[in-house]
Amino acid sequence: MIEIARQTNGARFCALFFSAFVVMLNHQTSQSLFERAKRVIPGGVNSPVRAFKSVGGTPVFMRRGDGAYLYDVDGNRYIDYIGSWGPFILGHNHPKVVEAIEQTLRHVGTSFGAPTELEVEFAELITSLIPSMEMVRLVSSGTEATMSAIRVARGFTGREKIIKFEGCYHGHGDSFLIKAGSGALTLGVPDSPGVTKGTAQDTLNAVFNDIESVRKLVRENPNQIAAIIIEPIGGNMGVVPATQEFLQGLRALCDQEGIVLIFDEVMTGFRVALGGAQSLYGVSPDMTTIGKILGGGLPVGAYGGRRDIMSRVAPAGDIYQAGTLSGNPLAVSAGLATLKILRDENPYPDLEAKGKILEDGFRDNLRKLGLNLCLKRVGSMMCLFMTEQDVVDFKTATTSDVKKYAAYFHAMLERGIYLAPAQYEAMFFSIRHGERELEATINANRESLEAVFAKSAVL
Repeated sequence: MIEIARQTNGARFCALFFSAFVVMLNHQTSQSLFERAKRVIPGGVNSPVRAFKSVGGTPVFMRRGDGAYLYDVDGNRYIDYIGSWGPFILGHNHPKVVEAIEQTLRHVGTSFGAPTELEVEFAELITSLIPSMEMVRLVSSGTEATMSAIRVARGFTGREKIIKFEGCYHGHGDSFLIKAGSGALTLGVPDSPGVTKGTAQDTLNAVFNDIESVRKLVRENPNQIAAIIIEPIGGNMGVVPATQEFLQGLRALCDQEGIVLIFDEVMTGFRVALGGAQSLYGVSPDMTTIGKILGGGLPVGAYGGRRDIMSRVAPAGDIYQAGTLSGNPLAVSAGLATLKILRDENPYPDLEAKGKILEDGFRDNLRKLGLNLCLKRVGSMMCLFMTEQDVVDFKTATTSDVKKYAAYFHAMLERGIYLAPAQYEAMFFSIRHGERELEATINANRESLEAVFAKSAVL
C-alpha cells in the first residue's frame, strides 16, 4: 500500500510538473512582452494586481476580447471572469456600444474641453437611475470620483477627518491607502510610502460590519468626522456584503452627527442592480461614487449626491474640482449606450439566474470534494475564499490561504478560465456568459480544486 501511495504521489508530481511546463510553453509571447515591459514600466504593468505577484508566474498579455472571452497574444482563449475589473456586464464588444463609439468618433469627436449635449443627457440618465444622486459631476476614473467626494464632504462640513473600513479600497488617493484592500492588500503593503503622517492621522479605520467600532471612533473624535465612506458590498477584499442592519446603523449615526455618508459604488453601481447596492439595501447615502460600468469600457467616473452638498462644487460653489477630459464625448457615448441597454432590456433577472447556476455548481463541487470553503455571491459578483471561516470583514478575509488560491488560479488558467490574479478580488460575469461557459467553468472549478487539494495532500 505504501509503494502504491508513493507511485500515486509520484505520478501526481509528474503531472503537475508537466502541467507547469505546458503553461510556460503556451505563454512564450507573454513572457517576452513582460521582459520588455519591465524595462520601461514599473514592474512591467500599469496597475499592480496585473503583475501576478500574488499568484506567481508571468502576466498574460491579452490581444482582444469578444463576448465572454479573452484571447491572449499566444492564441489562447479564456472565459473571462474579470471583465476589465467589472465594466463589461454586457460582455466585450457589445455591438450597440461599439456602434455608439464609432458614430461619436466619426461624427462628433473625442474631446473639446467644452460642454456638450451628451454630457447633459448622461447626467440626466444617471440621476434618474440613482435617485439619491440629485446632482452629478463627471470625472475620468473611480479614484478621481472618491477623492473628489471626500474633498466635497470636508468642504461642506468644515471638518477634516474621515472614517473608512479595513479592507475597503477606494482608489489610490492618499486618504484611502490606510489599511486598504484590493492591490494594496494583495501586495501586503496597505500603508503606502508617500502618504504623509498628517493624511494618515485624518483617516480613521473602522471594522466592516461592526457598527460599534464606528460609534467608538465618532465618540473619540467629536465634531471632527466629515464623512464615512464605504463599499456597501466590499469588492476589494473578495465579495463581502454589508448587513442591512449595519448600513442602516451608519445612516442613523450620520444623521445624528451631521456626517456625510458616502457609498462607493464604483464597483457595484449598475452591477448588482440598476440602482446600485443602495437600491438593494433600501439605504440612501448623502453622496455616491460610481465608475466601471458607467463608462461601458472607457474611463469614466462620477460623484454626486444631495443638491445642497453638490451645489458647493465649483463653479456653482467654492469647493474646487476640475478635469480636462471629464465628460468627453467618446466615453460618455459608450456609457450612455451601456446604461440604456441595462435600463431598457433589464438583464438583472437573467444575471441572477446565471449567478445561481454558477454558485450552485461551485457549492456542489465543494460538497462532493468534502471541502468547506467560503463562497460569497451578490448578483453577478462572486468570490471563492480559500478559508473555512465565514468571511464578514477584513480580518476574516485574510484567513484565506493565498498559496492555495495561487495554485487554484493557475489550475483554472490552464483550463481556460481567467480569474483575478489575487484572492481578494471578485469574479465578474456578463450577459454573454451562457450555459456552455457556465458549465465549462463549473467543470474547471471541480478539476482545479481536485488538483490543488491533492497537491496539498502530496506536499
